Amino acid sequence: MPHKTDGHVSNDKEPSLLLGRLTLDERIILLSAKNVWETPEIERVGIPSLKVTDGPNGARGGDFFHGKTSACFPACVSLAATFDRTLSRQVGKALGQEAISKGAYALLGPTVCCHRSPLGGRNFEAFSEDPFLSGALATEYVKGLQEERVAATVKHFLANEQDTRRFSVDETISERALREIYLRPFEMVAKEAEPWCFMSSYPKINGKHVDAQSKFLTDILRKEWGYKGMVMSDWGAASTVESVKYGLDMEMPGPPRQRTPEAVHKALAKGQISERDIDARVLSTLNLLEKVGKFHDRRDTPKEQAIDRPEHRALIRKAGSQGIVLLKNKGSILPIDLKKTKKIALLGPLAKYAAAHGGGSASLNCHYKISPYDAFMDRLGKDVEITHSKGAHIFRVYPDLEAGCINARDNPGFLAEYFTEPEIGASTAPFHVEEFPRGSFTTLMNTHVTGCKSVRFTTTYQPPVSGTHYLSFSGLGPSTLSIDGKLVAEQTSPTKDSMTFFLGVQEEQRIQHPFSATETYTLVMHTHPSPTKNSELYLMQDQLSIHLGLITQSEMETDVLTEAVALAAAADLAIIFAGNTTQWETEGQDLASMTLPAAGSQDALIAAVAAANPNTVVVATTGVPVELPWLHAVPAFLQAWYAGQEAGNAMLDVLLGEMCPAGKLPVSWPRAYAHTGCVGHFGLDSFESARVEYVEGVFVGYRWFDRMWGGEKEVRWPFGFGLSYTRFTVSDARLEHSSTTISNGTERDVMVTAKVRNVGRVTGAEVVQVYLEPPVVEGLDRPVKGLVGFAKVELGPGEEGVVSVGFGREGAAFWDEAEGVWRVCKGVYGVLVSTSSGPADVWARLEVVVREGFWFAA
Repeated sequence: MPHKTDGHVSNDKEPSLLLGRLTLDERIILLSAKNVWETPEIERVGIPSLKVTDGPNGARGGDFFHGKTSACFPACVSLAATFDRTLSRQVGKALGQEAISKGAYALLGPTVCCHRSPLGGRNFEAFSEDPFLSGALATEYVKGLQEERVAATVKHFLANEQDTRRFSVDETISERALREIYLRPFEMVAKEAEPWCFMSSYPKINGKHVDAQSKFLTDILRKEWGYKGMVMSDWGAASTVESVKYGLDMEMPGPPRQRTPEAVHKALAKGQISERDIDARVLSTLNLLEKVGKFHDRRDTPKEQAIDRPEHRALIRKAGSQGIVLLKNKGSILPIDLKKTKKIALLGPLAKYAAAHGGGSASLNCHYKISPYDAFMDRLGKDVEITHSKGAHIFRVYPDLEAGCINARDNPGFLAEYFTEPEIGASTAPFHVEEFPRGSFTTLMNTHVTGCKSVRFTTTYQPPVSGTHYLSFSGLGPSTLSIDGKLVAEQTSPTKDSMTFFLGVQEEQRIQHPFSATETYTLVMHTHPSPTKNSELYLMQDQLSIHLGLITQSEMETDVLTEAVALAAAADLAIIFAGNTTQWETEGQDLASMTLPAAGSQDALIAAVAAANPNTVVVATTGVPVELPWLHAVPAFLQAWYAGQEAGNAMLDVLLGEMCPAGKLPVSWPRAYAHTGCVGHFGLDSFESARVEYVEGVFVGYRWFDRMWGGEKEVRWPFGFGLSYTRFTVSDARLEHSSTTISNGTERDVMVTAKVRNVGRVTGAEVVQVYLEPPVVEGLDRPVKGLVGFAKVELGPGEEGVVSVGFGREGAAFWDEAEGVWRVCKGVYGVLVSTSSGPADVWARLEVVVREGFWFAA
């Protein structure tokens, strides 16, 4: 039925009627976007354009780097750590409001791909290693988003677990692993939340791209699951014009590469696609326009706005603190006792860095960002002496040059002049001019500069201090850097990896140059497009980008480690903020190891500080587990993920005990990368190969580590684990149905109830997790158990509550590859009532009996 916006829908805008009024050429136009963020309009029949926007933790708008500011919410891995369906829905709803403020009615999120490896560069953007947890929280996120009549775009369908060679990698995945692990969260969201959009992925699966076969977009998504929404490609992921036949509705971005009018007409003439295929694709787009109100009250695309809502601030802070996981608290050193603590040393490279988000599509120009140092100074600065040292440098590239720069218009920053000629003279006039606040720019996704052949990027720089400064410089294509007319750096070849350059993790030339604080210097850069084509990502072709970073001599040469150790020794409490930045953890590049960057400097800092002060707390801000060689030496450790723009406040709320930690690990925490199931078959491990084999099959995350208990590969902390400042007991666990009969294609749900009591002294929340253990069947290798449900309850001291968790056949079923069906074996199933996936946290083991087996058709 049409989505009514004002009680009436005019018949002439009904999608099927509109489709019938379109010419073939107009329908072909609607098969691809018109630019980076917008679908095409057909004014003749009143079809408007729809704007979409990144991303899963905030609505950025049309400018990738320097647009209107936006609210930055916690990353999805942080949201998953809350195990809180209500909170996920609230975040989704707020993101819908944010998208509307940017004139967009489709948000490119959530990301529900499973965490296959702790080296996944984009893991932070997805929820969990467990398909059920991912699907459950993504379902609520989508519902909240679409309550605002903003389309969710569930991505990346399918198997986009690694970023290394993601545009061309061929992934070998068993059908059983696809069904039980990688398709499962998408299936849950498709069936339970009915998202209005899906996004197809880049990789090949078993030899073919998702959009080059009918299996995924048509046979499974639409026919098996009954999905009625629209499917767009990831940016540049449309691999063939025949994707029109295979279920891909919209090629993104525009102008099209595969679906040019010439290519579509040619495919029609050859019988590769039909007009009926085209009509099906166009109708999906028209239905989406109708759902979001583009035919009625939302016809026009309003200008982007930066609306900093107080209720969003509060929600971000709450969600960020709820996702923080307390993993060690020896001697109850936390929460901080301010009666005994009068001097605190805030240490580490992330103490003054607000780890709001990861890199790539998750990047935002935030309304503001609160670092830990900001939060401590604001709340405790008058009562507690606070000292600070970075303790370690973790630059992958030097920070963008910004301070002390004035452009030719007498504004802070740089001036970019764009030319249609590759070589420019003194009198050559630019066809477009833009200002940038810092020493980097890119033409990627900038529709104002199409056809540009060269850019002059300039500023006048007055150093804040004198000394020999350290500069880093590079361009996407051939580039030069001159200071006061003297050439100081030249890059004659294009960068080796255009995607990593765009994301700010490129290799750079390093230059040392003397500067005086009493002088000004004219900095001029010229850059050109890359002369070679990048076959893996056509978006980067003919683009221009440049980066100029700078570190002062004092910043680079100060012995920050010695400084940090001295401050720690003199403090009552040392808190080290360590982890990754957007330079290290980002879309476009997987992590090289499970260690903290860079070159062991953070590990050395933590070990040295812990030796100097036994009261040392470590807070990690990463989207993935990391190896912890110093853990034995520190009494407390917290995992904070990427907590959004209120990150510093969220951390301090937990450190002070104003928020009792309630987060649970949404991933298993290995002791070492070598212990994981996919080692040697993931990301940079297999960089030289165009193929990756999912050798671990269905044994992903805790399903792998459940077989390692008691051995050297036992996890450091299990999936679902997290400490609190209070204590809970779980008792009186019961099954509402002690057995279930599965027959005639129907089933009765199993309901587990249990009492939870807070036996501590402060209010807190506990997550009861229910796992199902299948019976042992000869010749069938199944995981020890799988999560089938969870419930979160908040209780005051001494308070008791009852939780209920229901599950059905999906939790008991496995995919029979020989028959191509879901199967539930008869026998006795163990029902574990637990507070993590680890055996030490099981409070009760119940049993449910399946008396009749039943084969379920796909």
